[in-house]
Amino acid sequence: MNRNGHILVVETDDLIRGLLARWLGEAGHTVHARPVGDPALEGEVRLVIADVANPRRAGSLVASLRTYHAPILIVSARFRRGLGPSAAAARQLGVDGVLPKPFTRAELLAAVGEVIGDL
Repeated sequence: MNRNGHILVVETDDLIRGLLARWLGEAGHTVHARPVGDPALEGEVRLVIADVANPRRAGSLVASLRTYHAPILIVSARFRRGLGPSAAAARQLGVDGVLPKPFTRAELLAAVGEVIGDL
């Protein structure tokens, strides 16, 4: 499924980072997972998935992720389910999508598909 590039997962929690990498890899994506603050990744990035502890203070993280010139999907436990579409929150953060934690494998893959068009 790797269509020229890979998915970069930026997550501070080792277990969650590993789980996301496994789910995405099993779905056929090429994945590179690293903690926040690791050195820049070489190669073409097709999508960045990043955990944000506090969406109100996500500006500097989002700005640093822009260097990849790829869509950004933000995941956070601070987002609330059932508050309507994520489009408004994504616009406010300046990203391409948001996904509230906790989420299922199916919800993650659906969000990825919406952002990069691999439904």
